[in-house]
Amino acid sequence: MTAVDTPAGLFGPLFAAVQECGLFPDSKTFADARPRRAPAAILADWQAEQPEGGEGLRRFVLANFDLPQDWADPPLDQRPLAAHIEALWPLLTRAASEPAPGSSELWLPHAYVVPGGRFRELYYWDSYFTMLGLARSGQQQLVENMIANFGSLLDRIGHIPNGTRSYYVSRSHPPFFHLMAALSRDVSAEGRRQRLGWMVREHEYWMDGAVGLAPGAAVRRVVRLADGALLNRYWDDSDRPRDESWREDVALAAEAEAREAGTLWRDLRAAAESGWDFSSRWLADGQSLGSIRTTRLVPVDLNALLFGLEQAIAAEAEGLGDRAMAADYAARAEARARAIADHLWHEGGGHYADFDLDKDASSDRLTAAAAFPLFAGLASGERAARSAAALRRLLRRGGLMTTLCDSGQQWDAPNGWAPLQWIAITGLRRYGETQLADAIADRWIAMVEAHYAATGQLLEKYDVVACSAGSGGEYGTETGFGWTNGVTLELLAIRDRKAGRSGGDDA
Repeated sequence: MTAVDTPAGLFGPLFAAVQECGLFPDSKTFADARPRRAPAAILADWQAEQPEGGEGLRRFVLANFDLPQDWADPPLDQRPLAAHIEALWPLLTRAASEPAPGSSELWLPHAYVVPGGRFRELYYWDSYFTMLGLARSGQQQLVENMIANFGSLLDRIGHIPNGTRSYYVSRSHPPFFHLMAALSRDVSAEGRRQRLGWMVREHEYWMDGAVGLAPGAAVRRVVRLADGALLNRYWDDSDRPRDESWREDVALAAEAEAREAGTLWRDLRAAAESGWDFSSRWLADGQSLGSIRTTRLVPVDLNALLFGLEQAIAAEAEGLGDRAMAADYAARAEARARAIADHLWHEGGGHYADFDLDKDASSDRLTAAAAFPLFAGLASGERAARSAAALRRLLRRGGLMTTLCDSGQQWDAPNGWAPLQWIAITGLRRYGETQLADAIADRWIAMVEAHYAATGQLLEKYDVVACSAGSGGEYGTETGFGWTNGVTLELLAIRDRKAGRSGGDDA
């Protein structure tokens, strides 16, 4: 992994002072601020001046940094939802530019689409769902640009970070790159070989440490179970407070006195790598964030995605004539499929689930992640049918809830998220469970359309019980919003096609 300086490292005591005193309501604000001059000079001046009190610190920061601007929704209009989403793409698109010296921004060679709200940079797993909508909107060049941006990150950093900020480089995100690559229309041998190389690079990142790993051992993102099965977990290469949530992480460590701070912070960071930050899924007691234990769980969604990556590498290698690579990765995918079947299925609940390393058993907690093996095509017909019955327990008026637990965390009940609707709908349709798939899609569309008609907004997350804005977690519900736009646009197109209206091909 390429080492990079984060704001906490560059500004040390100044960064800590700003975050710990709560100078800005959102800890991410200062992490994203752009220094107006060399960081070392700013830090030296702060240490020399030692401005007193919050107001003195504020004046110093405003004199030496440009603060970031959040997304602002366009005025309410009367356009149909699909037309509104297509009009949002240019507003959410950012041109390639050179980051300011000392900024947390990472350079990208091409234009890209941000999610919206406080999320001012390119995010990894968000972007796949955004790209579905871009492709549907005829924005193919932007799709190709974003694939190339992620490839550039793989070339320069060795993996795709959570997002394009220096403070995200110590972790990745759910590995959707192989699905992004499949959206490319560049069928040249050169383009295919380049994308294959990027997929292999990503696989190497996730499997780092696997060679020689003993049964029962784990290193970084790799776990070998007692029977020799090789699977993966979420991780972060840092055990420090997150730059973007510094104040919250330091406060949590002070509250959770029984936890070693570094272990707690790594588990928080690993949950951020999962994209589910945060959820009862990761909490030992299902409620308290201080009980988080992400690194002690083998996630079903991550391993389903890595199965898909291994299959994609095998297929593309075969297509390019590299039979040895194709056979190697096909064998890896087959071994992972067996391990998922053996260890990531909860027989009593009739659903796929995470494996608990400490209990040496699958978790009994039902979450929307149970749909990922269907999405990846891993399930038997019998298990797919039982999974559908289990997932129906998550269905509410506005779509699929994330879990059955209302913990106050955002990746829990009553919230529903666009990417999880898409994974479930696509996976259920793959196995002929169209009634449930259509129910999820119809309820989601109806909720999003109604909220858009009332407010002119598309949201990061929704309360699918009340059919209103979602809540919980470290920050408010954001608007924009990349993955909601992409998934909803695709679902609208599929609905229109089924109704006989012009909407393009089904996804």
